[in-house]
Amino acid sequence: MNGTSHYTHTSRAAGSRATQTKLSDEKLEEIREAFNLFDTKKSGYLDYFELKVAMRALGFDLKKDEVLKLLQRQNADDHSKISQDGFMKVAAEMISNRNPVDEYKKAFKLIDENNTGFITANSLRRIARELGENISDEEISAMIEEFDIRGDGNIKEDEFVQIMMSGH
Repeated sequence: MNGTSHYTHTSRAAGSRATQTKLSDEKLEEIREAFNLFDTKKSGYLDYFELKVAMRALGFDLKKDEVLKLLQRQNADDHSKISQDGFMKVAAEMISNRNPVDEYKKAFKLIDENNTGFITANSLRRIARELGENISDEEISAMIEEFDIRGDGNIKEDEFVQIMMSGH
C-alpha cells in the first residue's frame, strides 16, 4: 500500500469515528440493533440483501448501486459483505449527513396520506391510532390550533417544517 492510499484510508476512518461520536448513544444503539436484527446468520457481517434491509430500517431506501458502493467502500477484501464496525461507520455517517428539512418533509408526506398538502385533525387521529396513542378530539383540536400558523384549520407542509425546526 502506498503512502497516499494509507493516508486516505486513515483519514476516512478517523472522520467516520468523529461522525460516530456526534450521534447520541440512543441513535448508535439503534444502528447496532439494526445490524444485529438483520445479521440473520449471526456471522458478524451483513450481505447485500441484509445491508439493504438494515439501511431501509434506518430510513434509507438505497438503490442497488448505492448498496454495492457501500460494500466496496467498507470491505476492500470481500465486496459481498460488511462488518458490524463498517456498518456502524457508514450508518452513523449517513445519519449525521441527513438534511433535517428533507426528513421533516418525508414525515409530513407520511401524515398527509391523501396528498392534500396539509395535515388535518383526521390525519392526526389516524397517526395517533397507528402509534397506539389515546388522544382526545379536544387534544387534537388544540394541537391543530397551536401549530396552525395561518389560522385556516390545517397544518401545511411549510408550517409543519417550521414547527419541527423550532423544536416544538
